[in-house]
Amino acid sequence: MSEVDREQYLIKTEPYYRPVTNEVALYEAAYAARMPVMLKGPTGCGKSRFVEYMAWRLKKPLITVACNEDMTASDLVGRFLLDINGTKWQDGPLTVAARIGAICYLDEVVEARQDTTVVIHPLTDHRRNLPLEKKGELVNAHPDFQIVISYNPGYQSLMKDLKQSTKQRFGALDFDYPSAEIEAEIVTHEGLVDSTVAEKLVQIAQRSRNLKGHGLDEGMSTRLLVYAAQLIGKGVDPQSACRMALVRPLTDDPDMRDTLDAAVGTFF
Repeated sequence: MSEVDREQYLIKTEPYYRPVTNEVALYEAAYAARMPVMLKGPTGCGKSRFVEYMAWRLKKPLITVACNEDMTASDLVGRFLLDINGTKWQDGPLTVAARIGAICYLDEVVEARQDTTVVIHPLTDHRRNLPLEKKGELVNAHPDFQIVISYNPGYQSLMKDLKQSTKQRFGALDFDYPSAEIEAEIVTHEGLVDSTVAEKLVQIAQRSRNLKGHGLDEGMSTRLLVYAAQLIGKGVDPQSACRMALVRPLTDDPDMRDTLDAAVGTFF
């Protein structure tokens, strides 16, 4: 891979990320040790933004893979393709990251089949290599390479969880929605609204999170609060913005919608 190829995966401008505790220092230490890192937390709480921010801060390329249940090992590692000249090998994102020394971020890794995720094992221990069995090549990871995975423990079941043999290859950082003060600060910045509006949105979200397990699978995420704030910033009336960005995506249950709409009405 040329330097030009590496360059395209660099994040050029600083992503906004508001540290909550000591996660930045912990990640920097983990990267210095090239320790694989697992980010655990609910949807929309900032895991992906954190990885982008750290890649920018460390000035390292970032290759992100959105995992899904149809993803095969070949989708990660690579495959032979047919073209007019015959067959040629095309590296998958994991192989590209290992070659160029990128941070490879596997988002929602448990969505992938377990027989797919085991291909990362040789890259997450002392070997730091990736066998390309179909090609007959052993790729030794670039010194800068690191693998990061994320998932939402709240959604996992016995049928859909990481094997212990995978989990115990990673250091882990817990993520959650930040305190009300910090979350309002994030919504103000990202949603381009004043702090009063942001604080009301956060209070609505906190009410929804108290309903988790009592009719809701998840409460409103920080991401959804930013969406609502952006709509309000575009001149949409706050109740309509909240219904569209906060309530309707969360549930189809009429009673739960009424409960959440009432919470919106309390603050707007």
